[in-house]
Amino acid sequence: MNNVVSWKERVSYGLSDTASNLVFGLITTYLMYFYTDVYGLSVATVGTLFLVARAIDAFDGPLFGILIDRTNTKWGKSRPYFLWLAVPFSVLAVLTFTTPDLSPAGKVIYAYVTYILVGILYSGINIPITSILPSLTSNSQERTVLGSVRSICGNVGSLVVSVAALPIVSVLGSGNDKKGFFLTMMIFAGIALVMFLITFKNTRERVQSSKGIVRFKDGIKAIKGNIPWFVMIIINLIYFLAFTIRQQTTVYYFNYNLNRSDLVPIVMSLSFVSMISIFFIPMIAKHSGKRNTMALGLGLGIFGQMITGIGAHASNITAVISGTIVVQLGFGFIFGLMSVMLADTVDYGEWRSGVRAQGLLTSASSFAAKFGMGIGGAVSALIMSHAGYTPGTVQSSAALTAIEFNFVWLPAIGFAIAALALCFHHVDKHETQIIRELNKQHHTVDA
Repeated sequence: MNNVVSWKERVSYGLSDTASNLVFGLITTYLMYFYTDVYGLSVATVGTLFLVARAIDAFDGPLFGILIDRTNTKWGKSRPYFLWLAVPFSVLAVLTFTTPDLSPAGKVIYAYVTYILVGILYSGINIPITSILPSLTSNSQERTVLGSVRSICGNVGSLVVSVAALPIVSVLGSGNDKKGFFLTMMIFAGIALVMFLITFKNTRERVQSSKGIVRFKDGIKAIKGNIPWFVMIIINLIYFLAFTIRQQTTVYYFNYNLNRSDLVPIVMSLSFVSMISIFFIPMIAKHSGKRNTMALGLGLGIFGQMITGIGAHASNITAVISGTIVVQLGFGFIFGLMSVMLADTVDYGEWRSGVRAQGLLTSASSFAAKFGMGIGGAVSALIMSHAGYTPGTVQSSAALTAIEFNFVWLPAIGFAIAALALCFHHVDKHETQIIRELNKQHHTVDA
């Protein structure tokens, strides 16, 4: 069995996450700001929108997972979705940052329709990024390498958003943020479209179950008793909740609490630090195990938020930036292993139940991620609304405290909960036996 994936395929696989982060990273980081300070929606309205969208995700994520398990084409189960959804996803992303001249009620309706639709399509094209991983190779170390390459490529996309998005908005908009955000998303969505098609062209689903189509009721068997899967879903949800709260509150914190909006692109650019951690994941995980490596990341996240908290309390920019660097190192270990450890739960579920439900099991990660993003966005927005945040004005002490709470303490609490959940993840000690037994049951293809 050929378990080694070429570098061409590794990079092509990673580009799918670059594309995803270019588009949805811009949405996650700046859409709340765009809605409140550019398009003119109230922060309470935006918070409610995020909650409603996440409620819909409770259905669209699992639905796409079920569709993947029931897909049976010459290209495989997950790979076709990069081809089928690349164009619709890119178009909806652009429409999300379009600002038609509508009545106040019309603006709200337009925001609901475009944001919900782009979220649904994001599930459809993002879930296959994770669900295809168990099919690319059955080699655990090779999956770790693929996951690391994916994370590095994904971080490149996030870094571009963090560093370049606002300057590009400024240049293209020439003072008109509506025009600037629209043109910026048009460029990012166009690049993402090409990258998704490259992923489709250059990846191959080699590891396939001999049972073919998996029915939903059979897929449920792979979930029953799959404790590692439940653990990874919890961690996925909490990570993206904490990440989103911290990420989207950054612009508010530096604008209003520190009065240093000029530092926002610099602080956002520190996301590149996570690539240092990702680079070392294969080596550390091979020596210490994937669970312990992720635990290291969560520990760094907690410690970094504490440093940030000290800096925030004292309005010490150096401490805030130092804390951010430590947090980003933690992010690298956490996110770099998320998809890999989720892929392992597909094997674990098949080993226990005999059912390989990679679509259903990995779709939950997209749901958890989007639910975490939505809840994070909604919670932070509602906290700021309750504290009396008013766009574009000098903020009250209550509003400043709310921004600081979002930026520092909510993420720290989330990392601590995730670390507790990780204590119940025990796949590493069974991994060799699982792979050996499953390799006897699988068949492989080369195209």
